[in-house]
Amino acid sequence: MTVTAALETPCAEPRTPTRRRFVMCPPEHFAVEYAINPWMNPDEPVDTALAVQQWNELKSTYERLGHEVQQVPAQPGLPDMVFAANSGTVIGGRVLGSRFRAPERAAEAEHFRRWFAERGYREVVMPSRINEAEGDFAWTGELLLAGSGFRTDPAAHAEAQEVLGVPVVSLSLVDARYYHLDTALFVLDKGPRAQIAYYPEAFSAGSRRVLERLFPDAVIADEADASCLGLNGVSDGRNVVLPQEATGLAGRLRERGYEPVLLDISELRKSGGGPKCCTMELHG
Repeated sequence: MTVTAALETPCAEPRTPTRRRFVMCPPEHFAVEYAINPWMNPDEPVDTALAVQQWNELKSTYERLGHEVQQVPAQPGLPDMVFAANSGTVIGGRVLGSRFRAPERAAEAEHFRRWFAERGYREVVMPSRINEAEGDFAWTGELLLAGSGFRTDPAAHAEAQEVLGVPVVSLSLVDARYYHLDTALFVLDKGPRAQIAYYPEAFSAGSRRVLERLFPDAVIADEADASCLGLNGVSDGRNVVLPQEATGLAGRLRERGYEPVLLDISELRKSGGGPKCCTMELHG
């Protein structure tokens, strides 16, 4: 069920949404059959039908907001394929695929590579280093923020810069609960004056200083925001899709002029995922 934040905090600054192009994969085969992050417990029951319902609500929310959603067919035996963000980074028509650290997810990369190739993408490069795509890469419109520490190999950052032709800023994650960058940081507004939201305690001291220098006006999340995967959000520059428990973050976003849209992602969170994990963006 959708819950849209109804906080009455006045907007400090009007925001303008921009139409986005997203790639998603339905959770037809979603399950927690193994544990590759601290959120996963194969002994905890998973309701696949509810996961499909929550995913459909996420997809319809994007479409209601005016965004385009393309789908990659789900494949049996790949229960985490729903987390499309981990399978490609696309900027300006160039595609850098993925190379998963966990063998359980390795086959996902080829399905996404073929999907891009079948749609006429000519510049599709598969990485030589462990690279979990938008799980650890966040494009601000000017910089590619790149995480490492648990999944993506730090050497993959240089490879991304070479393939995508954009400047990369490396950031170190230090808390295993926030194993991907997209569990601890997301971009609210792209461009020369990009704005982000992040949870400082997920990063090394040096990375926190980098973020403070680059984004002095960032929205700072607290432990309550982070612990419900509230930083696994998706923004179009105005509307910000978040897990429904991230009410504190929603309030801070409203104070900055954003419009939070809160959704139930409880089943998907059992595998350590949320709105952003389910959503790859095709950046122009």
